[in-house]
Amino acid sequence: MANILLIEDEEPIRRVMVKILIDENKSYQITEASHGKEGLEKLTRDNFDLILCDIKMPKMDGMEVLQQARKKNISTPFIMLTGHGNLETAVEAMKLGAYDFIPKPPDLNRLLTAVRNALQVKTLVKENKALKKKVAEKYRMIGESDSLLKIKTLIDKVAPTEARVLITGENGTGKELVAHQLHEKSSRSKAPFIEVNCAAIPSELIESELFGHLKGAFTSAVKDRPGKFEAANGGTLFLDEIADMSLAAQAKVLRALQENKVQRVGSDKDIPVEVRVIAATNKNLKKEIEEGRFREDLFHRLAVILIEVPSLSDRLSDIPMLANHFMKQLAEEQRMEVKAFSKEAIKELQNYPWSGNIRELRNVIERLLILGNNPIEAKEIKQFAPK
Repeated sequence: MANILLIEDEEPIRRVMVKILIDENKSYQITEASHGKEGLEKLTRDNFDLILCDIKMPKMDGMEVLQQARKKNISTPFIMLTGHGNLETAVEAMKLGAYDFIPKPPDLNRLLTAVRNALQVKTLVKENKALKKKVAEKYRMIGESDSLLKIKTLIDKVAPTEARVLITGENGTGKELVAHQLHEKSSRSKAPFIEVNCAAIPSELIESELFGHLKGAFTSAVKDRPGKFEAANGGTLFLDEIADMSLAAQAKVLRALQENKVQRVGSDKDIPVEVRVIAATNKNLKKEIEEGRFREDLFHRLAVILIEVPSLSDRLSDIPMLANHFMKQLAEEQRMEVKAFSKEAIKELQNYPWSGNIRELRNVIERLLILGNNPIEAKEIKQFAPK
């Protein structure tokens, strides 16, 4: 079902257009407004999937309705209708954010095609917003401990800047979440966020992965391929487990950071890139530098801002919130009933030595959801998270 608002001052035209739309699709729900001011009031009060709006109307013309709607952050698609149309008016309407501009009397096929396409765009926008909300929820940082609040405060200060950030911490502490938060709270949030796990890529392929390659540069290079730096252009490149990168690749990353350009493997042509780099590691980079496995000059380029993510043992007060969050999240994923925790079970979770940090906690909660009783008792923590 689609809710359509028809703003048109001529009643005979409204009657004809309502009939055309209902004949096209019986599920269309049409609301009528006889002038621009009435249309804006209805648009502000109710939710619509599409607006069909005449331009020349008493009290308030269609261009002003469109302008006021956009000022109120109403993103509903507008199809503008006019019997006095010209190219300048059409261009102005499109600049204001109209989806389409159709002369009156409208060509029937063109009108119905525009309506179908506009409603499809509205559906895609809804799905995109839902997906973004789901992604944002996935990377939300759960907890109110002092150590986590310090991290959140630091993120709020650093994210709007262009400073490079090095994130350190044990495995499973949530370094990826910090990187996502830095991106989402930056001016680059609408640009790409590209993640590279340097530990998961063989050393002989890491340069091709980061910088791309030309066809024939090596045996399996069957066509030209851009690298992750190019893919992240204008956005954020997250280099996870950067300490596992080869020294040769480190040298090229350093050059890319210094000169804002890269060369694909097999090419001597420079490609300009404008990327914010965020790096992460679970290793002690100063020790890696001393032992000759990491370049000191790259460390200083990356560690403009250093964020150390605390281990779960340093934020025990967050465990009740984390346990309940994972329980709800996993129950939704598994389509199962959410299970409660007894007070003793929560205490047992807080006493457990989480060597795998938050990642291990999430795994244990998943086991408890599938195999545990409701409510979950302390003895089950001992069973499913054995020390």
